[in-house]
Amino acid sequence: MTKPDGTPGTPHPPLSPALTRVADTLAANPELGSHGQVAEVARAAGVNPSTVVRYAQALGYNGWPALQQELRATYLAGLNASETLRRHNGEEPAGAVHRALRRDLANLRAALDTVDPEAADAAIEAIHTATRTLVVASGSYVAPAHLLAHLGPTMGLPITLESRGGVHLATALSGIGPGDCVVAVSFWRQTRDTLLAARIAAEAGATVVAVTDANTGVAAHARHVLKVPSEGLSFFQSTTAAVSVVYGLLAGLGARRGPGADAALRRTEELWEALGALGTPGTSPGTAR
Repeated sequence: MTKPDGTPGTPHPPLSPALTRVADTLAANPELGSHGQVAEVARAAGVNPSTVVRYAQALGYNGWPALQQELRATYLAGLNASETLRRHNGEEPAGAVHRALRRDLANLRAALDTVDPEAADAAIEAIHTATRTLVVASGSYVAPAHLLAHLGPTMGLPITLESRGGVHLATALSGIGPGDCVVAVSFWRQTRDTLLAARIAAEAGATVVAVTDANTGVAAHARHVLKVPSEGLSFFQSTTAAVSVVYGLLAGLGARRGPGADAALRRTEELWEALGALGTPGTSPGTAR
């Protein structure tokens, strides 16, 4: 059978008439499914709230919040930037910063349910044991990708970032194969370069880790999927929860490497000192050391 977003799902026994009404209601009202409460969905379908929860579980989700996160990501992916902006046009500019903070807090809370701990641990192991790791992202999604590719090598890990696409991405992928890892970071309306990179890497036998907000796109080619909420307050998605997930991956990698990470960090500190990369505490720019 298919999920409410139209994507193939794991085969399940035929749905009862009540569960079928929930499925039909969600398919006909994608915005209700993406933002409505269980009681609202139940009223629209003419069933009890517990039936909505059973429907989510019948699809393999832990409950309604997990299914709704999937529905919301799929719904938002169907909106272009201007449509997404129009959804927020009635909001006042005043207080926007705190609304954004509250939205990100909600994303972080949701991520505790959507990010599978076993998948996260498996991703850490894949990056740690890889001959090399290529992180692929574009646009604003480079923010969490850059953190992984910047801080990973300070612990001695062979991690690089490719965000330019085109011939640069082709060169980066040319030697990818078994024993390597590709981390694909993409959300919302997923970018073509990142999608193709995930597919090409998987076909070449590399381990693909997807940091994304839905079970579609790059996730379809990934061995390990870290599903991260990314809903924002304007025409763009928020990468705050993704950044937090990346910090968790880095912490896990540091613990996994143990003394190796410590030795690499000491070498990095030596290079910072040799290059004069860090200012001296208590001095201002331009002050002689």
